[in-house]
Amino acid sequence: MRSVIDILDFTVEELDELIATALDIIDNPNKYAHICDGKKLATLFFEPSTRTRLSFEAAMYELGGNVLGFSEANSSSAAKGESIADTAKTVSCYADIIAMRHPKEGAAYVAAQNASIPVINAGDGGHCHPTQTLADLLTIRREKGRFNNLTVGLCGDLKFGRTVHSLINALNRYDGVKFVLISPEELRVPSYVKNEITKAGKEYVETKDLAEALPELDILYMTRVQKERFFNEEDYLRLKDSYILDPSKLTRAKSDLSIMHPLPRVNEISVKVDSDPRAHYFEQALNGKYMRMALILMLLGIK
Repeated sequence: MRSVIDILDFTVEELDELIATALDIIDNPNKYAHICDGKKLATLFFEPSTRTRLSFEAAMYELGGNVLGFSEANSSSAAKGESIADTAKTVSCYADIIAMRHPKEGAAYVAAQNASIPVINAGDGGHCHPTQTLADLLTIRREKGRFNNLTVGLCGDLKFGRTVHSLINALNRYDGVKFVLISPEELRVPSYVKNEITKAGKEYVETKDLAEALPELDILYMTRVQKERFFNEEDYLRLKDSYILDPSKLTRAKSDLSIMHPLPRVNEISVKVDSDPRAHYFEQALNGKYMRMALILMLLGIK
């Protein structure tokens, strides 16, 4: 039995396999419509979510399976003080696979250690969000046709952004990738993540200036400043509008730039950008469903 806690749990070959399965699902949906008949996915969401939870549910339903679970901690026995370990053991009696989101780093690992069925980390605090990275990779593959030789700009909250950390770790394994890290001083990428970039032999630059960085980017990955990760509201209010992408800034960008965002957005991307052909964040959300379908099949051992 296998669980997925971190994007680095996959080899490059396995990522290729997942992408190939997702592309086949896109081309041949009927082939997969009943492949998980009789299987149950438990969605254990101790933290609010729209896209991740609903895309996991949609993924399982479109594979022919069923879904049970909860969407907030208060509607689970966690509100009574039940441990993550006990929750995982109990839910293993009722389902075939678990997707879990939790505000504490390492929670998914604890669940995986105690469950008797596969556990998928659907986000644990500011640590990892591997299935968002799978959605990101499929989006890059569909838009660029490759992962090698890309200049990737990551903008916004790079300190607490678990999606950013996971994407960097994934792209570190491909040749010719350069990172442009765009953030205020207080929200820079943690040193341990930068150490991984250096260890992988990749180049990165840090800057506060989005407009200056834009012309060289193949991909711009915007993120929101996450209110829920701040200890005081004053810091959040000071930093929340650090970067706002609007059509005027995009006049300097490449014609084939791919604009991505893990969503939800607040105001860091103007709605006027939505009609720009370079905007791919809603397709990114759709790609998440296809990659989660592929992942469910892999972990359940269904060919």
